[in-house]
Amino acid sequence: MVYRGVYDFGWVLFDPDARCLHFELTMHNSSGTFITRALLKDGPSILVSSHGVWRDVTPICPTIAHWLTGRVATQHLFDQTMAEVQNTEILKWLAPSDLQPIKAFGVTFVTSLLERLVEEIAHGDESEAESIRSQFETGFKEEIKGLTPGSAAALDLRDRLLAAGRWSPYLEVGLGPDPEIFTKCPPMAALGHGSVGGLLAESEWNNPESELVLVCDATGTAVGATIGNDINLRDIEGRSALLLGRAKDNRGSCVIGPWIRIFDDQFNLDTLKNESITLEVTGDDGFAVSESAPLNGLARGFNALIEALFDQHDYPDGVLAFTGSPIAPIWDRSQAGSGFTHREGDTVRISIPSIGLLEHQIARCDGIEPWHQGLLELMESLSRRGFL
Repeated sequence: MVYRGVYDFGWVLFDPDARCLHFELTMHNSSGTFITRALLKDGPSILVSSHGVWRDVTPICPTIAHWLTGRVATQHLFDQTMAEVQNTEILKWLAPSDLQPIKAFGVTFVTSLLERLVEEIAHGDESEAESIRSQFETGFKEEIKGLTPGSAAALDLRDRLLAAGRWSPYLEVGLGPDPEIFTKCPPMAALGHGSVGGLLAESEWNNPESELVLVCDATGTAVGATIGNDINLRDIEGRSALLLGRAKDNRGSCVIGPWIRIFDDQFNLDTLKNESITLEVTGDDGFAVSESAPLNGLARGFNALIEALFDQHDYPDGVLAFTGSPIAPIWDRSQAGSGFTHREGDTVRISIPSIGLLEHQIARCDGIEPWHQGLLELMESLSRRGFL
């Protein structure tokens, strides 16, 4: 069976038997410009698109870093003499990043803050989640919804919670002056559209985290955006916040794509505030759910996140940063009160209308292909083809 759906950015084909996805290289009704990475027969390549036509710009822009460092200006990427790429030439969609570290912000939406508190109080035990969730006072939830982290009102609430013995590391980053920023994965570890994302073999409570991913150049300027799944292991992190690295950075735990839409007058940080994100999950067990949420609920705002990211820190090759998820996957999967966790074979679809659709499947980390295409292999490939 083949699933086929149309969006304003193109057709999507999904063949469950092949365990992979394919995009036809069209972007209907889109006037934007896009950049991505794909595996062609000669090796990893940089592709750009304007008006629905993909071109291979690897000869003038061997890596995403060449663009994000300013070595290749954006306008030069769209040289009409570059070779067009047909869909039959795409062997695999790669994450639209290469030399960049992948960072992530946590608890940037009230929904995610509350769910991190649930995990912490439950000590990673999913069976306790629903009863804990029901105990949150309505007044408390309403109060934090209107607060700006780091403001006098937010710090006052934090102090009152501290005095009442209700301190939490999640409340600190949700209310305090400094956001949570962690490294999601090292350069070259992110997977792209059509991949198989990974869950630790021992995890029994986990979920997708559908997020807008900002792309910043070496000067700290946001130059584009893409879509990502910050796959989340609720039981691992719930045991201790210090297990964040174990819960977040694993084989296949970071999926980004299918491409970066480059900022311009019609698409930028201001227009993204009016966007929404949609998360769909379907399983072999017949489970199917779809939920959408606006991006304007971001507590700190995009500019504040970028400022925090570059505060006394440097990213000479640029950086990609997950901005947090406004959707808390707490749907009941099998019976009332059972909550949600992934099952192997699940398909995850995350879409933002102005950017596109990211789609991938879910398996266990020990059952998917190990990551071996690192920086050295990329440099050797580019050098062999005469691009460095």
